[in-house]
Amino acid sequence: MLTPHLIDTTVTAALAEDAPWGDLTAGTLIPSDATASATLNAREPGVLSGSAVFEAAFRLTDPAVTVAFLLSDGDTFAAGDTIAMVNGPARSVLTAERVALNFVQRMSGIATTTAAYVAAVADTRARIVDTRKTTPGLRAFERHAVRSGGGRNHRNSLSDAVMVKDNHLAVLVERGLTATEALLRARDELPHTTTIEVEVDRIDQIEDVLAAGIDTIMLDNFSLDELREGVALVAGRAVVEASGNVSLATVREIAETGVDVISSGALTHSVRSLDLGLDISVD
Repeated sequence: MLTPHLIDTTVTAALAEDAPWGDLTAGTLIPSDATASATLNAREPGVLSGSAVFEAAFRLTDPAVTVAFLLSDGDTFAAGDTIAMVNGPARSVLTAERVALNFVQRMSGIATTTAAYVAAVADTRARIVDTRKTTPGLRAFERHAVRSGGGRNHRNSLSDAVMVKDNHLAVLVERGLTATEALLRARDELPHTTTIEVEVDRIDQIEDVLAAGIDTIMLDNFSLDELREGVALVAGRAVVEASGNVSLATVREIAETGVDVISSGALTHSVRSLDLGLDISVD
């Protein structure tokens, strides 16, 4: 999803937001012929994500600025490690610095958090996936970061798959349809390549949903005992996803119930940016 075109379009907008009429400080104080060398350094351990976005901030500010990464997205680093080197006109390096850091710090924070969740469920069958609880306009960036951390992506948008939630089912019930009837009608109307996922919040809903031949069933806010019961009841007839009350403290226990997928909005909506710094020396 994170294409070069999307990177350039979004970073261009971010640069325009940050310096709509140029960098008044750098343009006033820094000689036009000054050059700068800078290093992107880690001030805490983590997982890198956003290298192409970081590079784009400098390139789009001034093609004369060069960026060389020592690591790739998905690589781990320790506090004190040098991640990348930047060289070029000092005014341009200083102008692009904040936008470049904002992206790489945010994305690396997501990747680092995701990696912790993935490590917590090691040796279980569970995949860690994100949700649509992303920053508007930055979904592709944040979901790329999840993958950098070893996680997987849920559906990208409302257009990608059918996902029936409790509010959808409530509307259908009011129209006199059972869940099975409504889902079978949907299956008949959809292309064979489209998957259907259904969210349930009670054990007694599972059989009616499975009777429609759905692909994935989400057990929402189930207790650990209910998750185990639900997995046993599904018995391989659909992919089982657990959602709700997922945190780093609970994710291992959830994975051990036997679910196939664990989705967590916390991967993108509750992380903090990683502490990375750009140390600059002007020649």
